[in-house]
Amino acid sequence: MEKSIISFEESLNQTFRLSDKDWKMYSPLTLAYIGDAAYELVIRTIFVSGGNCQAQKLHQKVTACVSAKAQSRMIKMLQPVLTEEEAAVYRRGRNAKPYTKAKNASMEEYLEATGFEAVIGYLYLKREFGRMNELIAQGLGVQSIQALQN
Repeated sequence: MEKSIISFEESLNQTFRLSDKDWKMYSPLTLAYIGDAAYELVIRTIFVSGGNCQAQKLHQKVTACVSAKAQSRMIKMLQPVLTEEEAAVYRRGRNAKPYTKAKNASMEEYLEATGFEAVIGYLYLKREFGRMNELIAQGLGVQSIQALQN
């Protein structure tokens, strides 16, 4: 499994000639933008790996995990285990002034979710996939992941 992640990263960098950046300098909303996509891809992968299923059922399961409310709950659980660097990215994301609001979440939940997505985006862009997945797994709970797949 690790080999495929490395080959994905190498392929991405080589094909599109990507270079390392100082991701701390990026806008927290930009980090949240890519973090939203990376997090949803991880969650979709978890559900699809649980077995073949109708797309509508997959969508319902995934939506429950990627909602602002769910992400807000996750980041509250994760705050004690964030590194100083991750906590700083979270605070920047949470304190950002988004131009939109979630349909089914309070503004506080939405801002916390934005902070969570910023952390995920930051780790994704730094290619720290192991740490990103570790935080997602902790936030979901190991037993929850297995229950979600069924």
